[in-house]
This record gives sequence, C-alpha cells and structure tokens, in this order.
Amino acid sequence: MTTTFDAFDHACMARALQLAARGLYTARPNPVVGCVVAKDGAVVGEGWHPRAGEPHAEVFALREAGERARGATAYVTLEPCAHHGRTPPCAEALVQAGVARVVAAMRDPFPRVDGAGFARLQAAGIAVAAGLMEGQARDLNRGFLSRFTRGRPWLRVKLAASLDGRTAMASGESKWITGEAARADVQRWRARSGAILTGADTVLADDPALTVRLGDATPFQPPLRVVLDSRLRSLAMPRVRDGSAPTLYLHGPDAVPPPGLDAEFAVVPTRDGHLDLESALRLLAGRDINEVQVEAGPALCGALLHAGLVDELLLYQAPLVLGDTARPLFAGLGIEAMAQRLRLELVEAAMVGDDRRLLLRPAQA
Repeated sequence: MTTTFDAFDHACMARALQLAARGLYTARPNPVVGCVVAKDGAVVGEGWHPRAGEPHAEVFALREAGERARGATAYVTLEPCAHHGRTPPCAEALVQAGVARVVAAMRDPFPRVDGAGFARLQAAGIAVAAGLMEGQARDLNRGFLSRFTRGRPWLRVKLAASLDGRTAMASGESKWITGEAARADVQRWRARSGAILTGADTVLADDPALTVRLGDATPFQPPLRVVLDSRLRSLAMPRVRDGSAPTLYLHGPDAVPPPGLDAEFAVVPTRDGHLDLESALRLLAGRDINEVQVEAGPALCGALLHAGLVDELLLYQAPLVLGDTARPLFAGLGIEAMAQRLRLELVEAAMVGDDRRLLLRPAQA
C-alpha cells in the first residue's frame, strides 16, 4: 500500500474524522466511521455511520456522489467492511461505484474484516493506502479497538475534586463540588459510553439515577447502568433501575437475585473476597460494550487503578478546598514510597465554566 499523502488527502481525512464523530452517541456497538469522496480536488460526497443496522458511512457518501464517484478517491476512517452483516459489504459498494483509490486511516481489527476489505479493493484494481491520521482514528474508536484487541472495554474513571484532591466531605456530602457547566459536560461523556459503572456503596449513599440528561434534542442510546454489588445489598435503592435505561447488577456466586425487579443480573467470580474486576469488564465486552464510564467512590476507583484497569481519568477540578478530613480521589493504592507512584500523562486540559477538566491516561513505561 502506498503511504505518501498530500495536503488535500489530509484535509479530506480530517473532514472524514469530523463526520465520524457524529456517531459517538448512537453508533455503538459499531465503530464510528466517516467517509469523504473527492474528485478533481473537490469533495463530491460525504457520509457517516449513524447507528447499527443502518447503512455505513461509505454508502451515504457514495449516494451523495452518484456518478461522480467513478474514478474518485474515497477517504474512510476505518477499513471498509468486506462481509455481509446487517448491511452489505462497503468494500463491494466502493468497487461497484468505480472509485479509483481508497485511503483509510486504519485497519479494522474486527475478525471478519481485518484486512479482507483492503484485499477485496485491491483485487478489483483499486489503489489502497492506509495509515493517514491513524492516531486520531484510533483515539476516536478507542473503545471498539479495546474490545477486539484486549477483550475488555475502554475504562474511563470520572471524578470531581477540589484543589486539594478531595471528592466529598467525610460525611459523604458532595453536592456540588463542580458547577453547572461541568455537570452538563459530564452528560456528553456519559452519552458516548456503552455503560456507566458504579458500586454498591455509591448506590446506597446517593441513590443515583446514572442516566444521560443532555438538555437538548441530541439523539443518543441510553448507556447500560452497571452496579457492582457482590451481595446485592443495594437493591432497596430504586432510582438506578427506574426503567429510563437498562440496568445490570453484577454479583457474587452466593447472592440470589429476587424475582420481579426491572433489571438484569449476572454472576462474576470473586477474588480475595471481592468481585473480580477484570472478569466483570470481560463480561461487559461480551455484551458489546465498547466504553465504560466509572462514577463511584474512592474504594472502587482505587481498586480499578491499583489493578491496572483504568485507561483514562476524566477529572473535573473545582477552585475550592475541602480540607484533609474529606474523602480522597482514590483509596487502597498502598503507595508508601515515591518509587511506587503512579504517573499519568495529560492528554487534554480545558476550562468548563469555573472548573478545569483534565483528561489523563496512565504513562507508558
């Protein structure tokens, strides 16, 4: 495959990535994909994948391009599919449209594609190039990629903290550390998640709904609400299974779910007296969950971090101080020396109202 790209190639792929992002709230469990068809230095068709079961990005872009697609270049953020799923293969659609060249940002790790799309295009005499803006494409679909390459979803821990790193008063009082703008921003991150995960202690303390409240007409799929509750202690708290979104309780082998509740239940093995967190994530991957957003207390967040399961930390830092008796971001890390410290890399920093939003990921060794 050729790997030389010019400025127009970059501009078209950047636009395709913008289009792909439109599916972040609706396309799951499928990846988000954008496509731009260009000919003679002009864009003649655009498309993106809105939701599973509907046409893929390439089909929408080719429809818009019509006859102008013949001899054109198609820019796609992910390798075109080559199999019959709920929709026909996009590689075949590109062949039938008569495009002369396909530029893809990255290869698709899905086993039924994974190189087969490129092979079909090349067999038809279409020039194929891959790797343009691959980093951006991989980041956009980090949950989908995690599910197929690691067997578990991408895990994001969301926390709101004071300047001195405290998430709640010693009593548990935490409303509100951050302002309205930050709390509204969290809803966007919830909307892109396949599941919102919490623990029994958080449900017992806060009786949260864990639903998406965007405040506008933006379409989204309600994320699965997941409660880690080894002994099913939190069933008396009803808001988390109020019917506005699906709910799943993950419990230990000895707990027996009562009948008649509007929720699903699944058994997770235990390790050292606690639910095995990695097994819980693999169970969610088996349910086609790409991204999990954790909204929980310091014990569960600390356990996930200590286990090396946290892929990114979404931290909202408010300009206030709560004092040294308030609750920390993480508990149970067992860090006693600088050599044990956990280093994070800053991916993004932004002001959201009066609060600062930090996106951090564990530093690579």
